[in-house]
Amino acid sequence: MTTLINILILLFVPFLAMGVIKKTKAFWAGRKGAPLLQPLYDFLRLMKKETVYSTTTSWVFKLAPVINFAAIIFASLFVPLIKGYAILNIPFAFIVFSYILGLGKFFSLIAALDTGSSFEGMGASREACFSTIVEPAFFIVMASVVALTKITSFENLKYILYNSGIYGILIVVLAVLALFIMLLVEGCRVPVDDPNTHLELTMIHEVMILDNSGFDLGLIVWGSTIKMFLLEALIASLIIPSNIPFIAYITAFLAIIFLISVIIGTIESSIARFRMTHVFEFIFIMSIMALLILTLTTYRIYGI
Repeated sequence: MTTLINILILLFVPFLAMGVIKKTKAFWAGRKGAPLLQPLYDFLRLMKKETVYSTTTSWVFKLAPVINFAAIIFASLFVPLIKGYAILNIPFAFIVFSYILGLGKFFSLIAALDTGSSFEGMGASREACFSTIVEPAFFIVMASVVALTKITSFENLKYILYNSGIYGILIVVLAVLALFIMLLVEGCRVPVDDPNTHLELTMIHEVMILDNSGFDLGLIVWGSTIKMFLLEALIASLIIPSNIPFIAYITAFLAIIFLISVIIGTIESSIARFRMTHVFEFIFIMSIMALLILTLTTYRIYGI
């Protein structure tokens, strides 16, 4: 039963979360905005459209959206959702999770390069650069949690408060902030990127998918919403206690997911995208928080 609920949440809640972001931005702009399910309607509309391929592209460009989407779906099986349990629970799942997502991103990058456009190559270069900064920080955060809980699977997130004493609260706060920055980076949101921009010097993710259309673009959009949802789910797993009733857990889980979406929409409505030179400084904040978590973990374990 839990597995079925996890699958249903994984397939449909990401669209609702994206709809909440759009509703929040419309609210701050003084508009009514589109319906909450508009991202789902847009996805279904894309799936019905014809896919057009450039004559300069090869099989790599045609296969990349499918591989990227499959990688995101496979990685989602390791992420804890309801009651902190994942569909697949294996040791060191965070390593498998990261590199499966990395595989999908790799094909997205080479698909952008396959178009032969220097414009898309620029976006792919920036995307790869950001990932090289985010990935080590994510590993430091997760390795610290593993060291504290002595549990190597993603289930360790729900036990961190019980195994860390007074340091647990501070570690959870820093981990939530670090994962939230990762969410903005990997989700290509403001202030790192702007999904609505089409200015040549500021585009990152959007420029990589300019040549995609129809079914392929639908898979990319769906995969992007699921990836954001997975990072939101990791944050929720850190915050929610594991010893609360089933219905209360589902309610708290969805509430946190939608609260994060509201925060993202508020950020995008209140600040502008950072200059490219300042984006790296913002991303390095995640690395700083990861090192602080490592320091607290070392002190908690060894008392030095």
